[in-house]
Amino acid sequence: MPLIKIESAKEIPSDVLDGLSKIAAETIGKPETYVMVSATKAELMMSGAAGNAAFVEIKSIGGLTHAVCEKLSAKICDLLNEKLGIPTDRIYLNFTDVPASQWGFDGSLFG
Repeated sequence: MPLIKIESAKEIPSDVLDGLSKIAAETIGKPETYVMVSATKAELMMSGAAGNAAFVEIKSIGGLTHAVCEKLSAKICDLLNEKLGIPTDRIYLNFTDVPASQWGFDGSLFG
């Protein structure tokens, strides 16, 4: 139930996926057992230039307050810069708060 999807011009190693999972759980305040992280290598163009960039989607049932989104933005950008060398001004993040009635798991819905 938090979900982080990342598209990056670089391959995403498992330690980055692990870091993203922990950041989501700790910052949003949800159990890491419900966190999913998905990564895709993609051809990206940003600011009219191809190359090293990332697009990150963060979805959750609740917990995405303004303050939490600010913290997530800083932590995720720092991690991607440190581990992948992606400049923080070449990372876009999109946050979506999803109603529990529109999120399925284990053959049911969360709400």
